[in-house]
Amino acid sequence: MVSFTNPIKASAHCDGPCGVYDPASARIAAEAVQSMTTKMLALEHPDSSNTAAMAGFLNTMSRYASIKEEQAHLTKSELLVLWTDYFKPEHLEANPNLHDLFWRATKLCSACKVEVSPSHAQDLMDIIEEIHNVFWATKGREVPWIRAS
Repeated sequence: MVSFTNPIKASAHCDGPCGVYDPASARIAAEAVQSMTTKMLALEHPDSSNTAAMAGFLNTMSRYASIKEEQAHLTKSELLVLWTDYFKPEHLEANPNLHDLFWRATKLCSACKVEVSPSHAQDLMDIIEEIHNVFWATKGREVPWIRAS
């Protein structure tokens, strides 16, 4: 029986059990941002006098925009979990650009939410690849960068 007068001391490197963190979830969400950005720009605007076609266009465009914004927010959330829960002072010592890397990544998430910019969507993918490489280096592993699409 555990006594409150003699508690058991426990410690952990991460807030969650080690092995639960992976930048892949941020990559997947960012790929959706990039995909929706591409789809939005490729969507053909119908003749505005065709009410049914315009309704379909607006419905599809709003769905793409909603998904893009939701996934950009999810990307930011996934990155912030990595930044605040996984990375520790020793990682910052080994990677002095870590603060800037995450700051730029989360700013790109915000830009991708409010814009329809293929260049920002690609920049987001590129910076997540950098984070991927730093993350796996902290674990002493080489994990290839693989995109779902």
